[in-house]
Amino acid sequence: MRKVTFSMNVSLDGYIVGPDGDFDWTGPDEEVFRFWIDEIRGVGVHVMGRRLYETMLYWETADEDPSLDAPTREWTALWKPLPKVVFSRTLSAVQGNARLASGGLAEEIGRLRAEPGEGEVAIGGATLAAEAAASDLIDEYRVMVCPVLVGGGIPFFPRHERRVDLELVETRTFGANVVHLRYRVAR
Repeated sequence: MRKVTFSMNVSLDGYIVGPDGDFDWTGPDEEVFRFWIDEIRGVGVHVMGRRLYETMLYWETADEDPSLDAPTREWTALWKPLPKVVFSRTLSAVQGNARLASGGLAEEIGRLRAEPGEGEVAIGGATLAAEAAASDLIDEYRVMVCPVLVGGGIPFFPRHERRVDLELVETRTFGANVVHLRYRVAR
């Protein structure tokens, strides 16, 4: 059965987006970008909300830019064919290798977990991840902590009054003062 992961950049004070909607502080250096490239290789399907889907649409045509460097081309070559499931109340159609979710999150995750195939079910977007966390659907939290305090915005961890015990699986420190933390939900 596939595991479900939630992995995003986060400020040291716990936000994925600052109070003004900005996340330019998450721009990775070469070492961190290489990590993300390697990470996406382990994903079999990416589940996301509308806002993240719209942000990631750039990658559907990025390879048309002849000025892209080799790592960016590599990321694009991995991202474009990756199956994506988009949850949205406002979109009527999606592009690329994406489809609109047809059921609720728990139902969709259950179906994706049970499907044959390689790779994890990755959840992207704080709102969708908060719903998945509240329903105890996330198996691993992967946090890329950026050296910045943004003072508010959209939090990485949902604000549910529910305790979740975690086991530290991996840590890694990058040269840009970025720290990766990988936790498995203790069940």
